[in-house]
Amino acid sequence: MAPATEAPATTAEGPTQHVPNQPALPRPGQLTTAQVDFLLRGIDPRRVGQDGKGFAHVEAWDIRRHLIRVFGFGGFDTDLLEMTLVSQQEIPNGNRSRWTVVYRVAVKLTVKVDGVELGHWHGVATGDGTNLPSLADAHDLALKTADSQALKRAATNMGDQFGLSLYNGGSPAPVVSNALPYMEPQGTPTLPEDPPVQPEPGSPVHDAAKDDTASDADRLIDQTRRCWGNAIALSQVHAEVQQKGLGDHPVKRGDGWVAFNDLLANRITELNERTAQGGAEGSAA
Repeated sequence: MAPATEAPATTAEGPTQHVPNQPALPRPGQLTTAQVDFLLRGIDPRRVGQDGKGFAHVEAWDIRRHLIRVFGFGGFDTDLLEMTLVSQQEIPNGNRSRWTVVYRVAVKLTVKVDGVELGHWHGVATGDGTNLPSLADAHDLALKTADSQALKRAATNMGDQFGLSLYNGGSPAPVVSNALPYMEPQGTPTLPEDPPVQPEPGSPVHDAAKDDTASDADRLIDQTRRCWGNAIALSQVHAEVQQKGLGDHPVKRGDGWVAFNDLLANRITELNERTAQGGAEGSAA
């Protein structure tokens, strides 16, 4: 579609020249368009690993890296609110004891834009150093683990780039996608449909269902329908399908069936080609 043209301005001083649709500069303390666009993306599945319990997680150093990338050096502060020794147990082991130590830590994460506070959030976590021969190492590991976990929990308040979606059954598919304050006013604002809500990792419901392959397939097929016109979101679903070994899972398509992997790969290619050609995305399947 050809871009809309503006009627030339007519004043006593002659026509005025300006650039249509020129974005306004952000106010101090306001996120830039680039920051908002990045924060509203789903997390890159390559950043997601598994902890010792098999739950999806992001490394604490990666959270700090992305805090720097999004808000810059000096763009955030962390304050230690609590550091409590919960337990210190000596475990007899012949002539030399071993040690298990548990700490509880609470932190406050404050994010700034142009030196103006954007917001602050709290995170609380426990960490342990288990059955270690050195008492110092047990304290060190327990304290660092609790501190890292507390920071990660505080950072999830900034959305999917900081691991929020992983609480939805461990999925990297975005759960925020958009937010009303950052949407252009075009009639009645609407948010995208939410993906199905999954139990948080570690909850009893999650533990009972985490090996349910059929449930995973149904959830991912539903996510595919919801983001059928979004190549980025489909790529994230595709990555999870491969991660869970569901690439050959049959999916109903028209009058027949197609492998889940082929369905997603073909649709992503189609959307990318349309984007390259300047075409509009199709309607949902």
